[in-house]
Amino acid sequence: MAPALITNGWFLPQKIEPLAAAGLATLLVSIDSHLLEEHERNRGLRGVGERIRKGLAEARRRRIATLASITVNRLVRYEALPELLTDLGFDAATFSYPRKEPFDSSSLVHGGDSALVDFTPAELIEALESIKSLKKRFPVLNPTASIEDIQRHVRCEPEIFSCVGGYKYFYLDWNLQIWRCEAWNEPLGSVFDLDGIDDRRDRCTACMMNCYRDTSVLMHAGLAVEDALAAAGDARFGQAATLLFRRSVAQSLRSVVEEAAVIRRVARHPKS
Repeated sequence: MAPALITNGWFLPQKIEPLAAAGLATLLVSIDSHLLEEHERNRGLRGVGERIRKGLAEARRRRIATLASITVNRLVRYEALPELLTDLGFDAATFSYPRKEPFDSSSLVHGGDSALVDFTPAELIEALESIKSLKKRFPVLNPTASIEDIQRHVRCEPEIFSCVGGYKYFYLDWNLQIWRCEAWNEPLGSVFDLDGIDDRRDRCTACMMNCYRDTSVLMHAGLAVEDALAAAGDARFGQAATLLFRRSVAQSLRSVVEEAAVIRRVARHPKS
């Protein structure tokens, strides 16, 4: 297991050394705009940019992967992002998609009614296109196939990749309760009972949380192989072939290849 941390960066200069000593592998810092002064104004943290720059320099010196965590919002001009992210010292960027919670979540930590993340479907699709274009100029962790599936979600079209939340990916809260995801309305049980919790494989595509949706795209091909092997073991060879030779499996494999360089960078461990 490799720990990651997300922060606004204010205390990075003081905290990065003990974090590195504790084994931190990936550092994510929230960025709200392509303009540093606009980011600081939105955060209410004047001077946080210099703190981020100093903290990231020390993180990179210690071989900790550094990611800009950017929510799609109206303060961002995507074509101008590479200059700021390079100047601050980020290895790559990852984007969170704005969303309205589909469930009665008990762990909502953002305001879904903010004008900064209130997009029409056409505006959000255009923003996602900008992220796809940005991938040609700066490393972005979101797979293109995942971005395109979110565009289908926004258009209310059938999506290709179902979420692995509740099957191969879980949310663990501070009470050691396991949830399908943090947007779900009830826990699945205690972490100590994880082996006995039934898999949730009901093809959920209800939300746009990038950490789940992007992961689902990258894991899709591997899960197809796992399911095909299980089918072949039961002599269901036709089903095994059908599971493997799907367009979604090819798209997943392309996503893994596409993101391989970024994934290797993010997966660096300071002891490697």
